[in-house]
Amino acid sequence: MVKMLLIIVALVVANLGSRAIAQTPPDASELAAYRGLHAAAASGDVAAIRNLAKAGEKLDARDGNGRTPLHLAAFRGDADAIRALIAAGANPGLLENQRYDAVTIVAVSDDVSALKALLALGASAKLTTSRYDGTALIAAAHLGHDGIVRELIAAGAPLDHVNNLGWTALIEAVILGDGGKRHVETVRALLAAGANRNLADNQGVTPLRHARARGYAAMVALLEAVAPR
Repeated sequence: MVKMLLIIVALVVANLGSRAIAQTPPDASELAAYRGLHAAAASGDVAAIRNLAKAGEKLDARDGNGRTPLHLAAFRGDADAIRALIAAGANPGLLENQRYDAVTIVAVSDDVSALKALLALGASAKLTTSRYDGTALIAAAHLGHDGIVRELIAAGAPLDHVNNLGWTALIEAVILGDGGKRHVETVRALLAAGANRNLADNQGVTPLRHARARGYAAMVALLEAVAPR
C-alpha cells in the first residue's frame, strides 16, 4: 500500500514537470512595446521611474499579462527600481495573471538582494500565490533556494501552509528536491524554524517517508532527529 501511494506521488511530480513554476517574464516583443513606467521599470531607469511617478503615472498599471512595473522590476531583479517604485507608492502585494507577487517572483529567481529590498519596504512573505495556492516559501523550498527560505522564515512566512496539491514547504523540499546540499539546508532551516515534520500529504505520506523512499540520507537524519524543545 505504501509503495502504491509513493508511486501515485511520483506520477504527480512527473506530471508537474516544468509546469511547477509557471511564471511568465515579459518577452522581447512586450519589452519593445512598453512605454512609461513599464518601460522605465523594465530597463531599470530609476530616474525615469521617479519622474514619471511625480508626473502622476499610474504606479500599478497592468500590461497584457497583468504585470505592474513592480513585477517587471522583480523579474529584472533590480533592487534599486524596486525601491524607487515602492517609495513612490507601488503596491507590492498585487498578483499578475499567473497569480505571482513580486516576492514570489524573486524567490523563484533566487535573488536574495531583491527579496531583502521588497521585505524591507513592507512586502509580505505571507501571501497565497500561484495556481497551486502556495506561497513564496513553498516555491523557494521546492527549488532549494535555502538563502531565500531563511529570509522568508525571518519575515514570518507561514511554515506549514498546505497548497492545493496537499504539500507544505517541507514536503516540497523533499519530493521536488534533488537531495543535494541546498535542499538539505532548506530542510534544516524549515525544521529549525519549527515546521511540522509530521504533517503528511494527501496520501498520508510524511516528509520522512518520502525522504527514505528517495534515499536522501541527509534529509532522513534531519527528519529523524528529535525536535528541540
